[in-house]
Amino acid sequence: MTLSQSLFVIGLLIAASAFFSMAEISLAAARRLRLRQMADEGDARADRVLRMQEQPGDYFTVVQVGQNAVAILGGIVGEGALSPHFSELFALWMSGPTAERAGFLASFLIITSLFILFADLFPKRLGMAEPERLVVRLAQPMAWCMTLLRPLVWFYSRGADALFRLLGLSSLRDDRITSDDILAMMEAGARAGVLAAREQQVITNVFELDTRTVSSAMSPRDRIAFFLRDEPDSVIRLRIAAEPFSTYPVCEGDIDHVVGYVDAKDLFQRVLNNQPISLADDSLVRKVLIVPDRLTLSEVLEQFRQVHEDFAVIVNEYSLVVGVVTLNDVMSTVMGDLVGPADEEQIVRRDEDSWLIDGVTPIEDVLHALSLDELPHTGEYETLAGFLMVMLRRVPRRTDSVSWGGYKFEVLDVDSYRIDQVMVSRLGGPSGSAAPSPSAPAVSAGTPV
Repeated sequence: MTLSQSLFVIGLLIAASAFFSMAEISLAAARRLRLRQMADEGDARADRVLRMQEQPGDYFTVVQVGQNAVAILGGIVGEGALSPHFSELFALWMSGPTAERAGFLASFLIITSLFILFADLFPKRLGMAEPERLVVRLAQPMAWCMTLLRPLVWFYSRGADALFRLLGLSSLRDDRITSDDILAMMEAGARAGVLAAREQQVITNVFELDTRTVSSAMSPRDRIAFFLRDEPDSVIRLRIAAEPFSTYPVCEGDIDHVVGYVDAKDLFQRVLNNQPISLADDSLVRKVLIVPDRLTLSEVLEQFRQVHEDFAVIVNEYSLVVGVVTLNDVMSTVMGDLVGPADEEQIVRRDEDSWLIDGVTPIEDVLHALSLDELPHTGEYETLAGFLMVMLRRVPRRTDSVSWGGYKFEVLDVDSYRIDQVMVSRLGGPSGSAAPSPSAPAVSAGTPV
């Protein structure tokens, strides 16, 4: 062949190799969710690609056969076409054998560089950039290649399958999508600006409903406004005015004997109609949903759905009331730190390195605020107060402190053994250079007050 014919053949071989490289990487990088969406929109090519992804063995066999055959032919044609010319050029300065070796080396470097650049790097980067758009266009030509090379495809595919079976490996692609995969995609979308940071946080909170217990969202026992069943009309009216809520548990004797609940709308209707309020009236008191304190928030939502209620009383293993939860409490957990105007923020950031946190704040919210992955003895407590009790091994007193993970947790106020306020400070400033090792928490005991 003449030099021009050899260069033309080399160009065709580079194009063929680029085709196989692009077909390989685009199929591997194509997202099944996007392909499924394209198939649902009527694109038959996307449906073909989905079937290829389910059984990709024959597809990749054709790719490897094609790439290796083209690479061998490219080496043969390139060496025969370019080496003599380079040898003649180098013979002007070198002896015969040396010029031949230099010509072969120059031919090898040029052909290899052309294949690496135009048959490998460029097509693969292009395939990674737009995998779905390219793979649907290349699927039909690849199907023709699989038909044309069927005997070779069968031989090599069966050999590869035998190796997989011998090694006890699966050759099927695992397309299961976990919650971690979805969260990773949401994080990537937020970094790319496609998803707002608030939207990403809401989605993350939704997945946490399966891990957060109802205790993390409830109103604790000491904050429950309730009625006794035998309380007179005047006391009920005063209680409504002093503690306005949408729902009130109704108890027999004390708070641990809940017999139902009453809706504030029903009470207001009686007040507006100048009717007396008597909780002995069974038509006024509704049946209450009782749930254990170990349920997750997702399980509580399911219970709300089943009984068509949005209010529940939470009890512990000793049948003692520990709190109440509403549908709004659960949704507030999903929405993160979006609070209504009448709500009190449990976490207040004072400056760059310190926070003022309520003792009953759920530990998950504390972790989010401090950008921590976990705290010691996870599972033994639900709130920041519980964390301090576990770390101190006693009921905390004012000025008690615990240092862990680059933060100092100091008790500021205790009311009847209840931790009201905790000051959390970053140790060593923003860099945290003075922070102790997370594996060795520091505990400081305060003085009795």
